[in-house]
Amino acid sequence: MEKQAVRVYGYRWIIMAAFMILNVIIQIHWVALAAITGEAAAFYSVSPLSIGFLSMIYMLVYIVMCIPASYVIDTYGLRAGIGTGALLAGVFGFLKGVYASDYTMVTIAQLGLAVAQPFILNAYTKLAAQWFPVDERATVSGLASLAQYLGIIVALGVSPFLFAARGMEGMLMIYGIITLAGSVIFLVIIRERPPTPPGADESMERYPFFAGLRHILGLRDMRLLLVLFFIGLGIFNAVTTWIEQILAPRGITPEQAGIIGAIMMIGGILGASILPVLSDKTRKRRPFLVGAMIAMVPGLLGLAFATQFWLILASSFVLGFFIMSAGPIGFQYSAEVSHPAPESISQGVLLLAGQISGVIFIFGMDAFRSGETGSMTPFMVIFMALVIGNALLGLKLRESRIGGAA
Repeated sequence: MEKQAVRVYGYRWIIMAAFMILNVIIQIHWVALAAITGEAAAFYSVSPLSIGFLSMIYMLVYIVMCIPASYVIDTYGLRAGIGTGALLAGVFGFLKGVYASDYTMVTIAQLGLAVAQPFILNAYTKLAAQWFPVDERATVSGLASLAQYLGIIVALGVSPFLFAARGMEGMLMIYGIITLAGSVIFLVIIRERPPTPPGADESMERYPFFAGLRHILGLRDMRLLLVLFFIGLGIFNAVTTWIEQILAPRGITPEQAGIIGAIMMIGGILGASILPVLSDKTRKRRPFLVGAMIAMVPGLLGLAFATQFWLILASSFVLGFFIMSAGPIGFQYSAEVSHPAPESISQGVLLLAGQISGVIFIFGMDAFRSGETGSMTPFMVIFMALVIGNALLGLKLRESRIGGAA
């Protein structure tokens, strides 16, 4: 009977694959115009900041929808929670393609997609806990993050070429059709939970939603982790949004900026494929989090100051490898140190912190451009100092009881 209680099912990987597709498509829409900011601004006759605002909508809406989305996921389950996100993504992603020539309608569609996002992003660790054993959970979070990065790669790397070949209407319609198809696939495949739990920890009684939120905010390690995500995820959101504008003063073209952004995401994919797996195998979270933050500094340095294209590419790869691999490990760490609080809450509050800082950093980078060139280098230097502070703060984290050795 005990063996049956911890049985795992192969169908978990089918659900995971459908969830990854959903992550890919929601992230495509986040930064679909980031690598063609100048061209998009000219197409819609708006300012570059107005194009950046289409990315910021995701962050602003997340601030409002984070807690409600986590509540739905925790109270009504994965099927209702992620299903809501899938339905919204399919409808508004397709509408964005239909009305691609109208900035106002694109903004409305982006708003709908932004509402969908937290119903998807806040479910990583909940999905892992309900379908996967503990020694696969950081790996699962890494795969979900990997899917996000694939979506960003498509947006940054493919958008400049699709825009050149098909125009704005053709590009956004292609993205819209892909979004609708991916959403339908997920809604058909999703199941709430396996017949038996994948681990003994899933049999434990959980806190109700608001009691779990109070529990999480009362934990010292969670408060430290919130600061780490406030800085780290905020930097990722800001750099991804302004990638073309960061590099343009050094003569980097939109096509080159798209390639650089895509290389960053490829680095992230490799990092999310390697470091969370190593974290699972060693049952350690803290060393990987601290090490990733230290290793981010050279990447930021090169992205801020390098002038040779190959060196910018290398710096972008390093930054992506470490900043994006730290995310899934941090999500799993939060689920472990805050257990038995609902995973959707622990992950949600971390993402919320990063969305708030992302908005602050994006406006700050635009407001404090230097001189006539519009260089954002001074803010990149600030980012480096913040990351070093983050690494020092990370040393104060205690290893989780579930992830670490008993």
